[in-house]
Amino acid sequence: MSRRRRRRRKSEGAVELNLAAMLDMAFQLLTFFILTFRPAPVEGQISLRMPPAQPVSPIKSAEQAGSDAANDNPVQGLNSLVISVLPDDNGAIGSMALGEGAVGTLSGLNDRLKSVLSDQASPFDQVVIQVGSGLRYDALMSVVDICTRQTLADGERLSKLSFVELPETAEP
Repeated sequence: MSRRRRRRRKSEGAVELNLAAMLDMAFQLLTFFILTFRPAPVEGQISLRMPPAQPVSPIKSAEQAGSDAANDNPVQGLNSLVISVLPDDNGAIGSMALGEGAVGTLSGLNDRLKSVLSDQASPFDQVVIQVGSGLRYDALMSVVDICTRQTLADGERLSKLSFVELPETAEP
C-alpha cells in the first residue's frame, strides 16, 4: 500500500498549465507585432527590369530573321504596332502614342486599337509596348489589359505582346 500512496502523491502534486492564458498572451503578442510593423519604403516598391523586345512573328520576306548583324532594331520588318507609354511624375500614365499618333486616355487607346486591328487591310499581328522606366506596374497592366481584349481582323485574339523599356533620354 505504501507504493500506491507514493504514486498518488506524485500525481496530486503535478502542475497544470492554463492554456487559455497562454493563448491569450500569444494572440496579444501577435496583434502587437502586426499593428506596429511598418515596412521600409524600399520593401513596398518593385523595380522591374524589362527584357528587350523579341519578335514573335515571322518576317514575311525571303530574309532569315536575325541574319543582318548590322540591324540593331529587333522589330524591323515585322508587322508590329508600337504603343509608347510615358509616365508622369507620380508614375501614372502621362502620355500615350499609338504608332505616331498621340492617344489621350485608355478608352481612346481601346477605340484606336479596335479600329486599327479590325481593319482587313491592317498588316499588324503583334503589339510592342514601349514603356518609360518610371511607369507604375498597375498603369502598365491597364495598357496590357486593353491590348489583350483586342481581336485581329481574322477574329483571333491579339496574343502577341512584347515589351521594351524606353531609354532615359526619350522621356520628358
